[in-house]
Amino acid sequence: MPQPHARRQFLIASGLAATGLLLPLAAKAQTAWPAKPVRIVVPFAPGGTTDILARVLAPELSKVFGQSFVVDNKAGAGGNIGAEIVAKSPGDGYTLLMGTVGTHGINKSLYSKLPYDPQKDFAPVTLVAGVPNVMVMNAKRAQALGIASVPDFVRYAKGHPGQLNMASSGNGTSIHLAGELFKSRNSIFMTHIPFRGSGPALNDLLGGAVDVMFDNLPSAMPHIQSGALKAFAVTSAVRSAALPDVPTVAEAGNLPGFEASSWFGLLAPAGTPADVVGRLQQETAKALALPAVKERLLAQGAIPSGNTPAEFTRQIEAEISKWAAVVKASGARVD
Repeated sequence: MPQPHARRQFLIASGLAATGLLLPLAAKAQTAWPAKPVRIVVPFAPGGTTDILARVLAPELSKVFGQSFVVDNKAGAGGNIGAEIVAKSPGDGYTLLMGTVGTHGINKSLYSKLPYDPQKDFAPVTLVAGVPNVMVMNAKRAQALGIASVPDFVRYAKGHPGQLNMASSGNGTSIHLAGELFKSRNSIFMTHIPFRGSGPALNDLLGGAVDVMFDNLPSAMPHIQSGALKAFAVTSAVRSAALPDVPTVAEAGNLPGFEASSWFGLLAPAGTPADVVGRLQQETAKALALPAVKERLLAQGAIPSGNTPAEFTRQIEAEISKWAAVVKASGARVD
């Protein structure tokens, strides 16, 4: 029969061994992701395309992961405020950004001081969708001014210098830059009025407080379909399948090579574990391929993607170079 001292030593050793076996399991349980709600920061006000896409995607990810994916609008400074929040958040998979061509393509060249690095401070997850912008006016105002086409608009602007203004979703957005490029290529002047997102800008356009906007197609589409807005042209290189009868700016305005489209993608803070990024990309791609989701986005003029983190990373690099040239050509600058 074991002596009391030897028996006590045996029990202690057995306990330590059991604890050692359980530790990996406990650690695994503690690091399971997601163990709480995930925030998707939208760096613009509600109602715009960035917000629309995030709200289409969030419930699908919530279903798959069993945790709420909550959209959080943090508007301002051309998307920089929301992007900075995510850039400075822990890389634990619980704070994501619905980034845009503005936050991760344009702003690096447009702003003299950017509060984040679009490449170093983020782990790209996937491109969610690409969309053309569309040149729109309040239909009643366009009719009152006798503007029915891009050439009509250019003629009116040249004949009434300084009398037209141009709304955008904020400084540095593709909506802003598309308008600046249009102004530059046509040698016309319009006062730029930046808003804290496409939604507020559209409200003023519909109300007649502003004259024209180069909005992302998904957010403008319902108002084009209702007849409240008149669509003159899309800013993509080819016509949109959602508006096949609307010409490109290059066609309508005789401006070869004119292109200023938008894109939207999911990004995490730098340092987010690769397995979390990978799972997010895979499930986002699956969600975007669902017939109901895909048809909804296509009907609004958005082209769903779901590419890999590596592909999205390369796209961001290429977009930064592309938009640097556009910013320089347009003369736009924000200090």
